Amino acid sequence: MMRAAAWQARIACGDAVGAGFLVTGRRLLTCAHVVGRSEAAAVTVTFPHARELGVLSASVVAHGGWAGEVTDPGDVAVLELDRAVPLAPAGFAPPDAAYTEPYPRLVAYGFPEGYDEGTLAECQAVSGQLIAGEWLELVAWQGHGQPLVDGFSGAAATLPDGRVAGMVTAAVGSSPDVRKGRMLPPDVLARYWPELGELVPAPGSDDARRRLYALLRRAGAAAGRVGDPNRLYVDAVGAFGPPLPPGGFPSLWAAAAYVQWEVPDPRAVDRFAGRLLELLEAKAALPTPAAPDTRAPDTPAPDTRVPAGTPAAPAWSPVVVEIDHSGAGPDQVTVEVSAYRDGRRRPVGARRLPRTGVRAYVQSRIDEAVAHLAPDADELVTFVLPREWLNEAVAHWECGTDDSTPLGCAYPLVVTDRARHHSGRLRHQLRKKWQKLDSGGGVEVHRVECGTRERPPSLRKRLWDGDAGVAGYAAPPAAARQHFEVGLTVPVPILLWPRTGSPCAAHEDPPGPRTGPAAPPGPGTAPAGPPCPGTAFLDRLAASVAGVPPAELPRHVLSLRLTADAADEPELHWARDLQLLWDDPRCFPGTTASLHSPVA
Repeated sequence: MMRAAAWQARIACGDAVGAGFLVTGRRLLTCAHVVGRSEAAAVTVTFPHARELGVLSASVVAHGGWAGEVTDPGDVAVLELDRAVPLAPAGFAPPDAAYTEPYPRLVAYGFPEGYDEGTLAECQAVSGQLIAGEWLELVAWQGHGQPLVDGFSGAAATLPDGRVAGMVTAAVGSSPDVRKGRMLPPDVLARYWPELGELVPAPGSDDARRRLYALLRRAGAAAGRVGDPNRLYVDAVGAFGPPLPPGGFPSLWAAAAYVQWEVPDPRAVDRFAGRLLELLEAKAALPTPAAPDTRAPDTPAPDTRVPAGTPAAPAWSPVVVEIDHSGAGPDQVTVEVSAYRDGRRRPVGARRLPRTGVRAYVQSRIDEAVAHLAPDADELVTFVLPREWLNEAVAHWECGTDDSTPLGCAYPLVVTDRARHHSGRLRHQLRKKWQKLDSGGGVEVHRVECGTRERPPSLRKRLWDGDAGVAGYAAPPAAARQHFEVGLTVPVPILLWPRTGSPCAAHEDPPGPRTGPAAPPGPGTAPAGPPCPGTAFLDRLAASVAGVPPAELPRHVLSLRLTADAADEPELHWARDLQLLWDDPRCFPGTTASLHSPVA
């Protein structure tokens, strides 16, 4: 089999000589330290088993990030020849082939000093245990013969059948009695060059792997970004899968390689590919750009001006903090912080945390997320929360350890319900509602009074019949749970309520289910009695937002929060604990993938 291995290559860069091996028609793998001076010296490649090809030029097209020391990770470089060669590339073995009992003999083809034509060294893996999460350690197969020395760097370590089990990176013997080396197995190589993952057998179906990489190439060819790699990863691994690595993934390719090699569940590859296919098909279904104007020069252009008096929706640039149950325990949540720019979501960070750690993590990431926005962008901090978190005092969270300004006084800040944020039905209905809201000025506040006796189905009908754009609640969600859930499941884009307080005793529902007739319809469904704080809140709210365009409400509520915070007695100001759920799907393109599959 070795006689047929024409893909073995000698790599030269300046005074450095090493080995490499062909993996596609034009690309080879070698060690980064072999071509570390490629900017100052040309890289040349020769194939000892195909001398007729002569000396070929190559360039470095990918690099593992090796920093220069022997023990630094990422000692990988991908070379591209100036032309394709008529040689069959190397074939790969599964990553565990080198340490499957009985441990096989491995052969490396290197080019130490005095062996320009190459020579062979025999070795075997010591164990399947990686050194520093990076290398497999090698020892000499026998006590005599050619050891691994300079010139073997970048050589393929091959099995008896000729398949590649890894790439030699270093000789670590310090005396004739110590004949050792190290190699990177195929899955670690793919960590640094994700495209290699398509060529290496992995757990699961070969068809699933080929499908995944075909979709990745399709995504790479698509105009604009397709999907958020961090969200796709968490969708693929599910609630109990490995958490996102620190910093997330820079690309879809990197996320796919991590799913392939680091996630034990082989079905994760299929799930990742399936979600990516959905995104590609959704992108393909978007309207195509308008055709170029081919009218004759004298033909007047059609009048496409917006009618006078029609307010345009502000071009909000959201910073999104999305929180969800992690499935790892009742106190564990997944937090993802991202920013939208030019209609695309840019991940900033994601982490699984106990609930008590969420505030500090958000504080540490908000500034970084805002920095991703365009310089002239109107920032909008949006907390996408599980339903039981909607009353969380996020507007009162401090900006950071060195800045006590409440977030709600530093940015326009809104919340929205996570289930609603990912509901296709409600996203569609809310878009239609906003088209109507954008055509007028302020809107009526549909009141849900303190201790209302209105049945939830009656409230649902009232909000539908009234084509409600804004609903105001006199009490927090826990005090009117069923009525609040109606507001979340009807396409009312804006809900407002006080975070604190409870229904007045005179207005509380009697215990037990209500079986009598429904209260008369209309906004004033509270029973007769003296005014209560909830009613006073709705009165002040209605007067405050009268005439304010719905699209401007986040900015208006920021002003109210600043006013309340500056009051002599802030805790007495009616807007001190005002919570705003504001939901315009047009600000959040592509919010159809969930962070993961939640477990109740």
